[in-house]
Amino acid sequence: MGGRPSRSPARSPLPHLRPIAPGLGEPQAEVEETLKRIQSHKGVIGNMVVNAEGIPIRTTLDNSTTVQYAGLLHQLTTKARSTVRDIDPQNDLTFLRIRSKKHEIMVAPDKEYLLIVIQNPCE
Repeated sequence: MGGRPSRSPARSPLPHLRPIAPGLGEPQAEVEETLKRIQSHKGVIGNMVVNAEGIPIRTTLDNSTTVQYAGLLHQLTTKARSTVRDIDPQNDLTFLRIRSKKHEIMVAPDKEYLLIVIQNPCE
């Protein structure tokens, strides 16, 4: 009596990356292991996890590069998601890939976070 019903957390398409702040659920060691595994792939320059406000919370890049990529890619992903939903309200953005002469940037958006990976497209 008077107790709150327990709710199971919503499943994320990136369950191993979802709650990475301390005390929010998933073990940080699992998140770190996933990011290390991604970073170890040939050609990967860096990766980062950005929260819903565009603030980087994990990165393998220097601070200025991280802040620049996080801010710009958060805006671009928000616009891309909005465009996808404008075209079809039943649809949603699941992945964004940008390839330039120098880099390939991959963004895996989730409800609460963005996983951003930057790699050399020539490797």
